[in-house]
Amino acid sequence: MQTIRGFRDILPEQIALWQKVEQEAAALFESFGYREIRIPIVEKTALFARSIGETTDIVEKEMYTFEDRTGDMLTLRPEATASICRAYIQHKMYAAEPVRKFYLTGPMFRRERPQKGRYRQFYQIDAEVFGVESPYIDSELIFLLHTLLRRLGLEGLSAHINSLGCPVCRPDFQKALLDFLGERKDNLCENCKRRLVKNPLRILDCKVETCRQALEGSPATVDHLCPDCRTHFETVKTSLEKLGVDFMIDDTLVRGLDYYTRTAWEVQTTTLGAQSAVAGGGRYDRLVEELGGPSTPAIGFAIGFDRLVEVMEQLDTQVCEKGPDLFIVSLGADAQAYAFEWSCRLNTMGIRTDSDFRGKSMKALMKRANKVNAAFVLIIGDNELAQKKLVLRNMATKEQTEIGLDNLVNDLAQLIKN
Repeated sequence: MQTIRGFRDILPEQIALWQKVEQEAAALFESFGYREIRIPIVEKTALFARSIGETTDIVEKEMYTFEDRTGDMLTLRPEATASICRAYIQHKMYAAEPVRKFYLTGPMFRRERPQKGRYRQFYQIDAEVFGVESPYIDSELIFLLHTLLRRLGLEGLSAHINSLGCPVCRPDFQKALLDFLGERKDNLCENCKRRLVKNPLRILDCKVETCRQALEGSPATVDHLCPDCRTHFETVKTSLEKLGVDFMIDDTLVRGLDYYTRTAWEVQTTTLGAQSAVAGGGRYDRLVEELGGPSTPAIGFAIGFDRLVEVMEQLDTQVCEKGPDLFIVSLGADAQAYAFEWSCRLNTMGIRTDSDFRGKSMKALMKRANKVNAAFVLIIGDNELAQKKLVLRNMATKEQTEIGLDNLVNDLAQLIKN
Protein backbone atom coordinates (compact mmCIF):
# COMPACT_ATOMS: atom_id res chain seq x y z
CA MET A 1 0.00 0.00 0.00
CA GLN A 2 1.25 3.48 -0.93
CA THR A 3 0.08 7.02 -0.20
CA ILE A 4 -2.39 8.58 -2.64
CA ARG A 5 -0.75 10.62 -5.41
CA GLY A 6 -0.21 14.16 -4.20
CA PHE A 7 -0.34 13.17 -0.52
CA ARG A 8 2.65 12.41 1.71
CA ASP A 9 3.84 11.41 5.15
CA ILE A 10 5.82 13.85 7.28
CA LEU A 11 8.15 11.55 9.20
CA PRO A 12 9.54 11.99 12.74
CA GLU A 13 12.96 12.79 11.25
CA GLN A 14 11.42 15.77 9.41
CA ILE A 15 9.08 17.02 12.10
CA ALA A 16 11.60 19.08 14.12
CA LEU A 17 11.80 21.68 11.33
CA TRP A 18 8.00 21.82 11.04
CA GLN A 19 7.72 22.29 14.80
CA LYS A 20 10.30 25.08 14.73
CA VAL A 21 8.22 26.98 12.16
CA GLU A 22 5.00 26.39 14.12
CA GLN A 23 6.56 27.55 17.39
CA GLU A 24 8.12 30.67 15.87
CA ALA A 25 4.82 31.56 14.17
CA ALA A 26 2.70 31.01 17.28
CA ALA A 27 5.04 33.06 19.48
CA LEU A 28 5.11 35.99 17.04
CA PHE A 29 1.36 35.94 16.36
CA GLU A 30 0.51 35.89 20.04
CA SER A 31 2.87 38.78 20.76
CA PHE A 32 0.80 40.78 18.23
CA GLY A 33 -2.48 39.75 19.93
CA TYR A 34 -3.56 36.95 17.58
CA ARG A 35 -5.34 33.93 19.08
CA GLU A 36 -5.35 30.40 17.72
CA ILE A 37 -8.52 29.02 16.12
CA ARG A 38 -9.16 25.47 14.88
CA ILE A 39 -11.81 24.82 12.24
CA PRO A 40 -13.22 21.69 10.55
CA ILE A 41 -11.50 20.12 7.58
CA VAL A 42 -14.88 19.52 5.89
CA GLU A 43 -17.45 22.24 5.16
CA LYS A 44 -20.56 22.57 3.02
CA THR A 45 -19.58 23.08 -0.61
CA ALA A 46 -21.74 26.21 -0.88
CA LEU A 47 -19.46 28.02 1.57
CA PHE A 48 -16.49 27.86 -0.80
CA ALA A 49 -18.55 28.40 -3.97
CA ARG A 50 -19.96 31.64 -2.51
CA SER A 51 -16.74 32.94 -0.97
CA ILE A 52 -13.99 31.86 -3.36
CA GLY A 53 -16.07 32.41 -6.51
CA GLU A 54 -17.75 29.94 -8.84
CA THR A 55 -15.56 30.97 -11.79
CA THR A 56 -12.25 30.37 -10.00
CA ASP A 57 -10.07 27.40 -10.91
CA ILE A 58 -10.33 26.18 -7.32
CA VAL A 59 -14.12 25.83 -7.42
CA GLU A 60 -14.33 24.75 -11.06
CA LYS A 61 -11.52 22.18 -11.09
CA GLU A 62 -9.63 21.66 -7.85
CA MET A 63 -11.96 21.06 -4.92
CA TYR A 64 -12.41 17.63 -3.36
CA THR A 65 -16.23 17.56 -3.27
CA PHE A 66 -18.49 14.64 -2.45
CA GLU A 67 -22.09 13.85 -1.50
CA ASP A 68 -22.61 12.45 1.96
CA ARG A 69 -25.30 9.94 2.97
CA THR A 70 -27.93 12.64 3.55
CA GLY A 71 -27.40 14.14 0.10
CA ASP A 72 -25.46 17.21 1.32
CA MET A 73 -22.58 18.32 -0.85
CA LEU A 74 -19.42 18.58 1.24
CA THR A 75 -15.89 19.75 0.42
CA LEU A 76 -12.47 19.29 1.97
CA ARG A 77 -11.39 22.84 2.72
CA PRO A 78 -9.22 24.29 -0.09
CA GLU A 79 -8.30 27.34 2.04
CA ALA A 80 -8.97 28.67 5.55
CA THR A 81 -10.41 32.18 5.21
CA ALA A 82 -13.97 31.16 4.29
CA SER A 83 -14.18 28.71 7.19
CA ILE A 84 -12.88 31.28 9.68
CA CYS A 85 -15.47 33.77 8.38
CA ARG A 86 -18.16 31.13 8.81
CA ALA A 87 -17.04 30.54 12.42
CA TYR A 88 -16.96 34.31 13.11
CA ILE A 89 -20.56 34.59 11.89
CA GLN A 90 -21.95 31.33 13.31
CA HIS A 91 -20.70 31.99 16.85
CA LYS A 92 -21.63 35.70 16.69
CA MET A 93 -18.11 36.69 17.71
CA TYR A 94 -18.84 40.20 16.46
CA ALA A 95 -21.47 40.69 19.18
CA ALA A 96 -19.07 40.45 22.13
CA GLU A 97 -16.05 41.97 20.42
CA PRO A 98 -16.09 42.80 16.69
CA VAL A 99 -12.31 43.21 16.46
CA ARG A 100 -10.78 39.73 16.37
CA LYS A 101 -7.33 38.44 15.42
CA PHE A 102 -6.90 34.74 14.61
CA TYR A 103 -4.16 32.40 13.47
CA LEU A 104 -4.36 28.81 12.28
CA THR A 105 -2.00 26.09 11.10
CA GLY A 106 -3.30 23.04 9.29
CA PRO A 107 -3.94 21.05 6.11
CA MET A 108 -5.85 22.22 3.03
CA PHE A 109 -6.86 20.16 -0.01
CA ARG A 110 -6.80 20.90 -3.74
CA ARG A 111 -6.62 18.50 -6.65
CA GLU A 112 -3.82 20.28 -8.48
CA ARG A 113 -1.11 18.63 -10.54
CA PRO A 114 1.40 17.30 -8.00
CA GLN A 115 4.91 18.68 -8.41
CA LYS A 116 7.90 19.62 -6.29
CA GLY A 117 6.74 21.72 -3.36
CA ARG A 118 3.06 21.37 -4.30
CA TYR A 119 0.79 18.68 -2.91
CA ARG A 120 -2.90 17.83 -2.95
CA GLN A 121 -2.89 17.83 0.82
CA PHE A 122 -0.81 20.88 1.67
CA TYR A 123 -0.35 22.93 4.81
CA GLN A 124 -0.84 26.62 5.48
CA ILE A 125 -0.11 29.07 8.26
CA ASP A 126 -2.99 31.50 8.26
CA ALA A 127 -3.64 34.85 9.99
CA GLU A 128 -6.88 36.83 9.82
CA VAL A 129 -8.15 40.11 11.32
CA PHE A 130 -11.82 41.11 11.53
CA GLY A 131 -13.36 44.49 12.34
CA VAL A 132 -10.49 46.84 11.42
CA GLU A 133 -10.77 49.06 8.35
CA SER A 134 -7.62 51.07 9.02
CA PRO A 135 -4.77 50.66 6.50
CA TYR A 136 -2.41 50.27 9.44
CA ILE A 137 -3.65 46.72 9.97
CA ASP A 138 -2.73 45.97 6.33
CA SER A 139 0.79 47.15 7.10
CA GLU A 140 0.86 45.24 10.38
CA LEU A 141 0.10 41.95 8.64
CA ILE A 142 2.71 42.53 5.94
CA PHE A 143 5.26 43.51 8.61
CA LEU A 144 4.35 40.48 10.75
CA LEU A 145 4.77 38.17 7.77
CA HIS A 146 8.07 39.80 6.79
CA THR A 147 9.34 39.48 10.39
CA LEU A 148 8.41 35.80 10.68
CA LEU A 149 10.11 34.85 7.42
CA ARG A 150 13.23 36.80 8.38
CA ARG A 151 13.37 35.03 11.76
CA LEU A 152 13.18 31.71 9.95
CA GLY A 153 16.31 32.58 7.97
CA LEU A 154 14.88 33.68 4.62
CA GLU A 155 16.73 36.47 2.84
CA GLY A 156 16.06 38.87 -0.01
CA LEU A 157 12.48 39.38 1.15
CA SER A 158 10.27 41.73 -0.85
CA ALA A 159 6.55 42.42 -0.58
CA HIS A 160 4.82 42.83 -3.95
CA ILE A 161 1.76 44.97 -3.24
CA ASN A 162 -1.21 46.22 -5.22
CA SER A 163 -4.64 47.69 -4.61
CA LEU A 164 -7.63 46.00 -6.23
CA GLY A 165 -10.01 48.84 -5.44
CA CYS A 166 -13.54 48.55 -4.06
CA PRO A 167 -17.12 48.37 -5.43
CA VAL A 168 -16.97 52.13 -6.09
CA CYS A 169 -13.91 52.16 -8.34
CA ARG A 170 -13.69 48.60 -9.62
CA PRO A 171 -16.42 49.01 -12.31
CA ASP A 172 -14.37 51.80 -13.90
CA PHE A 173 -11.30 49.55 -14.00
CA GLN A 174 -13.28 46.60 -15.35
CA LYS A 175 -14.62 48.76 -18.18
CA ALA A 176 -11.09 49.88 -19.05
CA LEU A 177 -9.89 46.27 -18.97
CA LEU A 178 -12.76 45.05 -21.17
CA ASP A 179 -12.11 47.86 -23.66
CA PHE A 180 -8.41 46.88 -23.72
CA LEU A 181 -9.17 43.18 -24.24
CA GLY A 182 -11.84 43.79 -26.84
CA GLU A 183 -9.49 43.30 -29.80
CA ARG A 184 -7.46 40.64 -28.01
CA LYS A 185 -10.19 38.28 -26.84
CA ASP A 186 -9.42 35.74 -29.57
CA ASN A 187 -6.00 35.25 -27.96
CA LEU A 188 -7.50 34.34 -24.59
CA CYS A 189 -7.90 30.77 -23.35
CA GLU A 190 -11.41 29.31 -23.13
CA ASN A 191 -11.59 29.94 -19.36
CA CYS A 192 -10.73 33.61 -19.80
CA LYS A 193 -13.27 34.04 -22.59
CA ARG A 194 -15.92 32.96 -20.08
CA ARG A 195 -14.41 35.24 -17.45
CA LEU A 196 -14.83 38.23 -19.78
CA VAL A 197 -18.55 37.99 -19.00
CA LYS A 198 -18.55 36.66 -15.44
CA ASN A 199 -15.46 38.15 -13.77
CA PRO A 200 -12.93 40.05 -15.92
CA LEU A 201 -10.57 40.65 -12.99
CA ARG A 202 -9.85 36.91 -12.85
CA ILE A 203 -8.23 37.13 -16.29
CA LEU A 204 -5.32 39.00 -14.68
CA ASP A 205 -4.54 35.89 -12.62
CA CYS A 206 -4.41 33.49 -15.59
CA LYS A 207 -1.08 31.67 -16.07
CA VAL A 208 -1.67 30.62 -19.71
CA GLU A 209 1.08 32.17 -21.85
CA THR A 210 -1.23 33.48 -24.60
CA CYS A 211 -3.31 35.25 -21.96
CA ARG A 212 -0.17 36.71 -20.36
CA GLN A 213 0.86 38.07 -23.76
CA ALA A 214 -2.60 39.48 -24.44
CA LEU A 215 -2.44 41.38 -21.13
CA GLU A 216 0.83 43.15 -21.87
CA GLY A 217 0.22 46.89 -21.50
CA SER A 218 -3.21 46.37 -19.91
CA PRO A 219 -4.70 49.00 -17.53
CA ALA A 220 -3.53 48.94 -13.90
CA THR A 221 -5.96 48.88 -10.99
CA VAL A 222 -3.93 51.54 -9.14
CA ASP A 223 -4.67 54.01 -11.95
CA HIS A 224 -8.42 53.66 -11.41
CA LEU A 225 -8.72 53.93 -7.60
CA CYS A 226 -11.36 56.13 -5.99
CA PRO A 227 -10.10 58.78 -3.50
CA ASP A 228 -10.74 56.57 -0.43
CA CYS A 229 -8.92 53.58 -1.91
CA ARG A 230 -6.04 55.78 -3.05
CA THR A 231 -5.65 57.30 0.43
CA HIS A 232 -5.82 53.83 1.99
CA PHE A 233 -3.11 52.50 -0.33
CA GLU A 234 -0.85 55.53 0.19
CA THR A 235 -1.03 55.01 3.97
CA VAL A 236 -0.09 51.34 3.57
CA LYS A 237 2.97 52.31 1.51
CA THR A 238 4.06 55.09 3.87
CA SER A 239 3.77 52.92 7.00
CA LEU A 240 5.70 50.06 5.37
CA GLU A 241 8.49 52.49 4.52
CA LYS A 242 8.63 53.62 8.16
CA LEU A 243 8.83 49.98 9.31
CA GLY A 244 11.71 49.30 6.92
CA VAL A 245 9.83 46.67 4.90
CA ASP A 246 11.16 46.28 1.37
CA PHE A 247 8.24 46.42 -1.08
CA MET A 248 7.42 47.16 -4.70
CA ILE A 249 4.19 48.10 -6.48
CA ASP A 250 3.14 45.20 -8.71
CA ASP A 251 0.13 46.31 -10.76
CA THR A 252 -0.14 42.82 -12.30
CA LEU A 253 -0.75 41.23 -8.91
CA VAL A 254 -4.26 40.00 -8.18
CA ARG A 255 -5.07 37.29 -5.70
CA GLY A 256 -6.65 34.14 -7.11
CA LEU A 257 -9.92 34.38 -5.15
CA ASP A 258 -12.93 36.58 -5.83
CA TYR A 259 -13.38 37.97 -2.34
CA TYR A 260 -10.32 40.27 -2.28
CA THR A 261 -10.64 44.08 -2.24
CA ARG A 262 -8.15 46.92 -1.82
CA THR A 263 -4.70 45.83 -0.58
CA ALA A 264 -3.34 42.57 -1.98
CA TRP A 265 0.21 41.35 -1.55
CA GLU A 266 2.65 38.53 -2.07
CA VAL A 267 5.96 38.09 -0.25
CA GLN A 268 8.83 36.74 -2.32
CA THR A 269 12.32 35.63 -1.38
CA THR A 270 15.55 35.41 -3.35
CA THR A 271 17.02 32.95 -0.83
CA LEU A 272 17.37 30.25 -3.48
CA GLY A 273 18.43 32.58 -6.28
CA ALA A 274 15.39 33.30 -8.45
CA GLN A 275 12.42 35.04 -6.86
CA SER A 276 10.02 32.64 -5.21
CA ALA A 277 6.66 33.42 -3.59
CA VAL A 278 6.11 31.87 -0.16
CA ALA A 279 3.07 33.78 1.13
CA GLY A 280 0.26 36.09 0.08
CA GLY A 281 -2.80 37.84 1.37
CA GLY A 282 -5.18 40.76 1.09
CA ARG A 283 -8.34 42.52 2.18
CA TYR A 284 -11.82 41.03 1.86
CA ASP A 285 -14.07 43.71 3.35
CA ARG A 286 -17.33 42.35 1.87
CA LEU A 287 -16.94 38.61 2.54
CA VAL A 288 -18.44 38.46 6.03
CA GLU A 289 -21.54 40.30 4.83
CA GLU A 290 -21.82 38.12 1.71
CA LEU A 291 -21.81 35.02 3.93
CA GLY A 292 -24.68 36.32 6.06
CA GLY A 293 -22.90 38.30 8.76
CA PRO A 294 -22.82 42.02 9.50
CA SER A 295 -20.78 44.42 7.38
CA THR A 296 -17.26 43.78 8.68
CA PRO A 297 -13.90 44.82 7.24
CA ALA A 298 -11.44 41.93 7.20
CA ILE A 299 -7.95 41.02 6.01
CA GLY A 300 -5.57 38.07 6.18
CA PHE A 301 -2.71 36.09 4.69
CA ALA A 302 -1.59 32.50 4.20
CA ILE A 303 1.92 31.04 4.12
CA GLY A 304 2.60 27.95 2.04
CA PHE A 305 4.00 25.77 4.83
CA ASP A 306 5.33 23.02 2.51
CA ARG A 307 7.10 25.54 0.29
CA LEU A 308 8.54 27.38 3.30
CA VAL A 309 9.97 24.18 4.79
CA GLU A 310 11.40 23.23 1.39
CA VAL A 311 13.24 26.57 1.24
CA MET A 312 14.54 26.11 4.79
CA GLU A 313 15.75 22.58 4.00
CA GLN A 314 17.69 23.88 1.01
CA LEU A 315 19.20 26.52 3.30
CA ASP A 316 20.32 23.55 5.43
CA THR A 317 18.53 25.03 8.43
CA GLN A 318 19.72 23.06 11.46
CA VAL A 319 17.20 22.15 14.12
CA CYS A 320 18.69 20.22 17.00
CA GLU A 321 16.24 17.51 17.94
CA LYS A 322 16.39 17.16 21.70
CA GLY A 323 17.18 13.69 23.00
CA PRO A 324 15.90 12.13 26.24
CA ASP A 325 16.98 13.64 29.56
CA LEU A 326 17.91 10.17 30.80
CA PHE A 327 18.71 6.84 29.19
CA ILE A 328 18.62 3.85 31.57
CA VAL A 329 21.06 1.08 30.67
CA SER A 330 19.52 -2.03 32.24
CA LEU A 331 21.49 -5.31 32.28
CA GLY A 332 19.45 -8.38 33.22
CA ALA A 333 15.81 -9.16 34.00
CA ASP A 334 15.77 -7.61 37.51
CA ALA A 335 17.41 -4.43 36.22
CA GLN A 336 14.87 -4.17 33.39
CA ALA A 337 11.98 -4.39 35.87
CA TYR A 338 13.42 -1.51 37.88
CA ALA A 339 14.20 0.47 34.71
CA PHE A 340 10.63 0.13 33.47
CA GLU A 341 9.15 1.36 36.76
CA TRP A 342 11.58 4.27 37.15
CA SER A 343 11.16 5.31 33.52
CA CYS A 344 7.36 5.54 33.84
CA ARG A 345 7.56 7.53 37.07
CA LEU A 346 10.20 9.94 35.78
CA ASN A 347 8.26 10.58 32.54
CA THR A 348 5.23 11.67 34.58
CA MET A 349 7.52 14.13 36.44
CA GLY A 350 8.59 15.81 33.20
CA ILE A 351 11.92 13.96 32.89
CA ARG A 352 12.06 12.49 29.37
CA THR A 353 13.34 8.97 29.90
CA ASP A 354 14.23 6.18 27.48
CA SER A 355 15.43 2.60 27.88
CA ASP A 356 15.94 -0.54 25.81
CA PHE A 357 14.45 -3.86 26.89
CA ARG A 358 15.84 -6.03 24.10
CA GLY A 359 18.56 -7.62 26.24
CA LYS A 360 21.47 -5.93 24.42
CA SER A 361 25.01 -5.75 25.74
CA MET A 362 26.43 -2.87 27.76
CA LYS A 363 28.41 -1.67 24.71
CA ALA A 364 25.33 -1.75 22.46
CA LEU A 365 23.18 0.11 25.01
CA MET A 366 25.78 2.84 25.53
CA LYS A 367 26.01 3.20 21.76
CA ARG A 368 22.24 3.65 21.60
CA ALA A 369 22.32 6.25 24.40
CA ASN A 370 24.81 8.23 22.32
CA LYS A 371 22.74 7.83 19.16
CA VAL A 372 19.56 9.19 20.77
CA ASN A 373 21.59 12.09 22.24
CA ALA A 374 20.71 11.35 25.88
CA ALA A 375 21.80 14.01 28.38
CA PHE A 376 22.37 11.51 31.21
CA VAL A 377 22.85 7.74 31.48
CA LEU A 378 22.01 5.58 34.48
CA ILE A 379 23.53 2.08 34.53
CA ILE A 380 21.78 -0.76 36.38
CA GLY A 381 23.13 -4.30 36.68
CA ASP A 382 23.21 -7.07 39.27
CA ASN A 383 26.23 -5.53 41.06
CA GLU A 384 24.60 -2.11 41.29
CA LEU A 385 21.38 -3.60 42.65
CA ALA A 386 23.28 -5.71 45.23
CA GLN A 387 25.24 -2.69 46.45
CA LYS A 388 22.17 -0.41 46.24
CA LYS A 389 24.33 2.22 44.58
CA LEU A 390 24.10 3.41 40.98
CA VAL A 391 26.12 5.85 38.89
CA LEU A 392 24.54 8.73 36.95
CA ARG A 393 26.77 9.89 34.09
CA ASN A 394 26.56 13.33 32.49
CA MET A 395 27.14 12.53 28.80
CA ALA A 396 28.37 16.05 27.95
CA THR A 397 30.89 16.53 30.79
CA LYS A 398 31.51 12.81 31.57
CA GLU A 399 31.06 13.70 35.23
CA GLN A 400 29.69 10.83 37.34
CA THR A 401 27.50 11.06 40.43
CA GLU A 402 26.84 8.19 42.83
CA ILE A 403 23.21 7.77 43.77
CA GLY A 404 21.51 5.37 46.19
CA LEU A 405 18.41 3.24 45.57
CA ASP A 406 16.45 4.84 48.42
CA ASN A 407 14.33 7.70 47.07
CA LEU A 408 16.01 7.14 43.68
CA VAL A 409 13.29 8.64 41.46
CA ASN A 410 13.08 11.94 43.33
CA ASP A 411 16.88 12.18 43.61
CA LEU A 412 17.26 11.57 39.87
CA ALA A 413 14.65 14.19 39.04
CA GLN A 414 16.41 16.73 41.26
CA LEU A 415 19.87 16.05 39.80
CA ILE A 416 18.71 16.12 36.17
CA LYS A 417 16.58 19.27 36.54
CA ASN A 418 19.54 21.07 38.11
